[in-house]
Amino acid sequence: MVAIAGVFLVDSRYPALLKRYHAGSQVKATGALTFGTVYRVDPSMSYGDRVWRTTVNWLDANRVGMTFSFLFGPAALTFLATLRKRRTKSRYLNILLGTVAGVPLGVCSNCIAPIARGLYASGVSTESVLATMFASPALNVIVLAMTFALFPLPLALLKLATVLFLILVLVPAISPRETAPLTVNCVIDVPMAETWREALIAVVRSYAKSFWVVFRLAFPLMILAAVLGALAVELIPQQALEGHVSVIGIVAVALIAAFLPVPMAFDVAIAFILMAHGTPLPYVAAILCTLGIISVYSLSVVGKTISWKIAGAIYATVVCLGVVAGLVARSMG
Repeated sequence: MVAIAGVFLVDSRYPALLKRYHAGSQVKATGALTFGTVYRVDPSMSYGDRVWRTTVNWLDANRVGMTFSFLFGPAALTFLATLRKRRTKSRYLNILLGTVAGVPLGVCSNCIAPIARGLYASGVSTESVLATMFASPALNVIVLAMTFALFPLPLALLKLATVLFLILVLVPAISPRETAPLTVNCVIDVPMAETWREALIAVVRSYAKSFWVVFRLAFPLMILAAVLGALAVELIPQQALEGHVSVIGIVAVALIAAFLPVPMAFDVAIAFILMAHGTPLPYVAAILCTLGIISVYSLSVVGKTISWKIAGAIYATVVCLGVVAGLVARSMG
C-alpha cells in the first residue's frame, strides 16, 4: 500500500496538482471533460465523432489515476481483511477516519470509486467509505487552496460548506446501522507460524482475489461512465450558459454537473474559466458545488456495491446543494 501510494502521489498526483495551482488564473482546460486532449474535438464534427473522441480523451486523462486505484483498492482490501476491527461504534468517528484517509489520497471522484469498493468489501463501515469518497476530491489541501485563491471568499466558503454538509450531515443520515460486530473474523486466515515463502505466496493469492473483487465490477462501469459522460457533455450547446439566469437553468446545470465524470481539480478550473469569460455567477456556483464531488461512475459503483437507494440520495442531495448554491449566488448579485 505504501509503495503503490508513494509512487503515485510523489511521481504523478501532487506534481500535477501543484502545476495547476501555480498556473493560477492562467489554468486551462482544452477538453470537454479533461484538462488535455489526445484527439481534437471540434463543434463542427458529427455528434458521434465528438462522443468517441471525448471518450478516448477521458480514458487517457484518467489512465494514471485509474491504474493507481485499481492497484491500491485491492491492496487496501488485502490488508484490512486481516484486521479484526475495521469500524467503531461511533458514526462520527467512522466519518473522521474516512475523511482522514481520503484527504491525502488526492484522487478524483472517479478514481476513488474502485478504492471505495475495496474498502467496503473489507468490512469498513459505510460512513467511512462515503466520507473517503467525498473527502478525496473535495478536501484535498491543494484543491482547497486553488478554490480560495481563484474565487471570491463567499463563493469559496459556499463550496466548502456544501462539502462539509455532505460529510457531516448526509453521510450519517443515509448510512444504515451496521449489524456486523465491531470485531469480526479475518477474511484472510493468518496462520500462527509460516515461512517467508509461504507468507509471500499467501499475500499474492489474497491480492489476486482482492483485485478480481474490485476489477470485475469497477472496470466495466468505468468504460460505461466514460461513454455516458461523453454522451452527456457533447449534448450541451455551446451557448447554454449565456443569457438570462433562471431557476430552471440553475437546476439543469446542477443536474448535469453532478452527473459528469471529471478529473481532479477540473471543477475548480472550469468554474473559474467560465467565471472569467463572463458566465453568470449563479451558474458558476452551481458548477463549483456539484461538478467533481460525485460522478456517474462513483454513483454506479456505490449503487452496485452498497445500495442504489444511497446512490440516489447522494445524487439528489448534491443536485439540491448545487441549486441552493446557485440561488445564494444569485441573491448576492
